[in-house]
Amino acid sequence: MTTIPDSIPFSSLTPDCVMNALDSVGLRSDGRLLALNSYENRVYQVGMEQGPSLVAKFYRPGRWSNAAILEEHAFVRELAESELPVVPALTLRDGATLHEFGGIRFAVFPRQGGRAPEIGDRATLERMGRLIARIHAIGVLERFRARPTLDIASFGEEPRDYLSAHGSIPADLAEAYFSAVTHALEGVRRCFDRAGCVRTLRLHGDCYPGNLLWTDDGPHFVDFDDSRMGPAVQDLWMLLWGDRALMTQQLAHLLAGYEMFFEFDFRELHLIEALRTLRLIHYAAWIARRWDDPAFPAAFPWFNTPRYWQDRILELREQIGLMDEPPLWST
Repeated sequence: MTTIPDSIPFSSLTPDCVMNALDSVGLRSDGRLLALNSYENRVYQVGMEQGPSLVAKFYRPGRWSNAAILEEHAFVRELAESELPVVPALTLRDGATLHEFGGIRFAVFPRQGGRAPEIGDRATLERMGRLIARIHAIGVLERFRARPTLDIASFGEEPRDYLSAHGSIPADLAEAYFSAVTHALEGVRRCFDRAGCVRTLRLHGDCYPGNLLWTDDGPHFVDFDDSRMGPAVQDLWMLLWGDRALMTQQLAHLLAGYEMFFEFDFRELHLIEALRTLRLIHYAAWIARRWDDPAFPAAFPWFNTPRYWQDRILELREQIGLMDEPPLWST
């Protein structure tokens, strides 16, 4: 199996193609097909002739190598075998979790229902902290070799360079935007300097409430597609919202649960606003990279407007100030 080139579009992924792909690995659909919310990949809930519905995930061509996808699958399987509430890819024909049909790679997962967590609740935050800590306790045991590390170069400098080279920003705002990015990245570097040499481990990587589902049995994680190496706090800060006082309280609850299962390095608190800043820069470049995918102009029609980029400039300027403030909470 080889890495699929960027030239193969998702437009070839018709309903018949989805069902034929599943048939190729021994799974017979009953014809029910529901597209789930996903921009980066294409994800479908598929009814089966026998047994419950399954979820089929078709990977965006060219984004990850086969080795990187298989590392993700292996990590999630390792978590599941340690009885953590995650959803691993099914092992199907020939003992594989990654398959190919019509030039597009795919994997199949059990369907797991649930609702979004109420992250303002203390007990919920502590429980989520315990779960994230248990993931990190497994994540620290090995390192990814094919998947990248979250760092300033890949999440800040390279996205900045892409936006500069591809003219996504209105000409009259480009100078102001890139000036804000330059100063923001200087602030990011200062934050990393203050944190010092912190440990990196295998992360969920995109730990926001949309990737957490809650059932009567508690929370479980879905979608490890952005899993990579990085500091532990990356899987905590996206669960914080509101003003500084509220985020400090939320963080205290998260860490109260977290430290029951894994030690947290409090120097990483210096990285929260730096990581938020990197995500803002990376996110803008992500949309720009995907603009040729018809799903993106439809989902983000405001992307090329002056208002969008004016808001991004203001956002980055706010982050420049926040990165020079003391960390949210410390012992």
